[in-house]
Amino acid sequence: MTVQNDTPRTAVPPAGLPAAGLPAAAEALRGRLDECDRILVAAGAGLSAAAGYDYGDAERFGELLPALHRLGLRSRYLLGAPLPADMMWGYWAVHIDDIRFGTRPNPLYRRLRALVGDRDHRVTTSNVDALFARNGFEPDRVFTPQGDYGRLQCTVPCTRETWPSRPFLDRVLAAYDRDTGRVTDPAALPVCPRCGGDVFPNVRVGPEFVDDAHRPAGDRLVRWLGDAPAGARLLVLEIGAGFHTPGVIRLPMEHLVRHTPGARLVRVNPDHPDVPADLADRALSLPYRADLLLDTVTALTG
Repeated sequence: MTVQNDTPRTAVPPAGLPAAGLPAAAEALRGRLDECDRILVAAGAGLSAAAGYDYGDAERFGELLPALHRLGLRSRYLLGAPLPADMMWGYWAVHIDDIRFGTRPNPLYRRLRALVGDRDHRVTTSNVDALFARNGFEPDRVFTPQGDYGRLQCTVPCTRETWPSRPFLDRVLAAYDRDTGRVTDPAALPVCPRCGGDVFPNVRVGPEFVDDAHRPAGDRLVRWLGDAPAGARLLVLEIGAGFHTPGVIRLPMEHLVRHTPGARLVRVNPDHPDVPADLADRALSLPYRADLLLDTVTALTG
């Protein structure tokens, strides 16, 4: 859902918090957490970047994909790159295996889960890496409107069905030559099991996106918001949501707070911390990286 908003904004939060520094910001966030009954965590790419998965990290890109690095590519943002299918699927397999299927706990996401604690909560995120579900958040409480790297879909699409990506990617990785960046066995390249056509990760890149697997979580989120007990105090904790896809997280969260009596917004964003002026003291701008801020909150809480 895209929400248009031309409301004047301000980057100055209540009590001059940016000038007061990180400890004061952490105290303010802890105060907001202590005051709320329900939490909606709303996360963008900045959260995963702070957790160690920065799509713009050229050094990590070179480590993972040296052949593409030698071609002059420097970033995981490759949707428009003119690569042959064997190199493109080599990229997707390595990238998704790294960012979606890692088994190690992520400290930042675990820290966020601990701070949410036993409060009634839900999550909405533009991230497609499943890091919430892999780090202690219940999967049925997490809405991923942009999709999930854990599934593939037909690009036509010939069907509304989607398929787990892991088996497809395992075949690609078994035939992947790291030195050339190519998949050496054409039979390992994924195709649609139904029509034999091209497949793609089940993420939103255009009107062909199949959202059927993700819509039920969105419906549950809408019901949760609508079923709030009388007088319940909602905190929208938005982390790392900028202007790449503002209609997915950033603007809808402002709209939600604006139209929910008593709701408050905390925006954690080092690059785009501004908040709507009309929300006044109901919106708190914290211009810090999520890892630094949550580390400090955890230290104060502990």
